[in-house]
Amino acid sequence: MQDQTVIEAQMLIRRPASEVFDAFIDPEKSRHFWFTKASGKLEKGKTITWEWEMYQVSTQVIVKEIILHEQIIIEWNSPATTVEFIFRALTDDQTYVVIRNYGFRQQGGDLIKEVINNTGGFTTVLDGLKAYMEHGINLHLIADKFPAGK
Repeated sequence: MQDQTVIEAQMLIRRPASEVFDAFIDPEKSRHFWFTKASGKLEKGKTITWEWEMYQVSTQVIVKEIILHEQIIIEWNSPATTVEFIFRALTDDQTYVVIRNYGFRQQGGDLIKEVINNTGGFTTVLDGLKAYMEHGINLHLIADKFPAGK
């Protein structure tokens, strides 16, 4: 049974929507705030592999929808959930990014664990995105979340 739980993380990024959108599409940019390696750019209908080399972990991402500079919808993980990335241009140089994740099949304590993990993970991604897009800094937040041996 699929749960109706929706997790959400959001952040104002002081960059144009086109640039922020592109940071999620282009793995050469995404690697500065999220995963370390990808098999290609996000394109509708494609399946892309994202890797976190420091953890020796990867996941398949199925790109369901792309609306240029406005929205990306993917499915990922096992069991699969849907993730929506929404880009709202507030001004020419301010973008409000919302990440929504839903379609969870877990229940009870397993669902709570997944919600906590994914909410924290997407918040960390947005924090890293902000530092990278606004200041050109890679804070290494994902790599430092679970340092070696922890």
